[in-house]
Amino acid sequence: MEVAVAAAEPAATQPRWRKVLRLPRDARVFQIAFQAALLTVGVLARDFALDPRQMVLAFAAGLLTQRLWLRALGLEHKGSLSALITCLGVSLLLRADTLWVHPLAATIAISSKFVLRANGRHVFNPANCGVIAALLLLPGTWISAGQWGNDVALASWFVALGALVTERARRADIAWIFLGSWLALLAARVAWLGQPWGILLHQLANGGLLLFAFFMISDPMTIPTRRAARAGYAILVAVLAFLWQFALFRTNGLLWALFLASPLVPLIDRRWPGPAFAWRPDREAPASSRTLSCGRRPAGARSDPASLRET
Repeated sequence: MEVAVAAAEPAATQPRWRKVLRLPRDARVFQIAFQAALLTVGVLARDFALDPRQMVLAFAAGLLTQRLWLRALGLEHKGSLSALITCLGVSLLLRADTLWVHPLAATIAISSKFVLRANGRHVFNPANCGVIAALLLLPGTWISAGQWGNDVALASWFVALGALVTERARRADIAWIFLGSWLALLAARVAWLGQPWGILLHQLANGGLLLFAFFMISDPMTIPTRRAARAGYAILVAVLAFLWQFALFRTNGLLWALFLASPLVPLIDRRWPGPAFAWRPDREAPASSRTLSCGRRPAGARSDPASLRET
């Protein structure tokens, strides 16, 4: 069985505006900038109930954990962009009444990338894993569903900036399919119950929903590699979240749905493999090695599972 590996975009075919602006090739730079701005606005204007010390400790613990794992595995050439994204995600989502919860959650989140792996990729979205672990294992933790507000203008900014990041990551399809599926499910429920359609608008004008769609479920390192499989996976997560919230009447359905569905991704990729992903196109496999025999290793190749995907 052959697995195609995505080739880097030739410089000659890149859009002219990208050449003129000299935008970073790594989409994580935009993601970090957006999440950092969101966290700053949230703390200053949205009353995120986040102690700045919790945030500082989360970043310190997360970056230190990343550094220790890279050194232990001999991956000194790897950077810390993904660790920054994870720490931002934990800070944006998790709330606690003690100082030690956030750094511990960040440590768990970063460690999950190196410990819970399949097919050379981490199984869970790190921030999602860290937050769920904190909710399950650590006392005095919660997620504030109402911290984002329902400002339609703010939601529009989420969409615009989120779309920019996911387009550069070449995985925007899963975000839009998930949002379409979620919208359809909510609309069907409103129609079934005979509720005013203003309820639907209220449910959709939510920053937390768009943050999940554009920066969590669309994480290209933890979603199926084939386009059709990503579409099915997005619909599955939407259905699981809907059942969790409206059939089981439990909170945080989106996060729990993603956490429960993530272990299916390695199985999906094994059954329906697709092009591998790299955050920076220039780090993807050269044209001479775009196909690899699934489950086989070329003669003389080093066995280094932790370095098969960017961490």
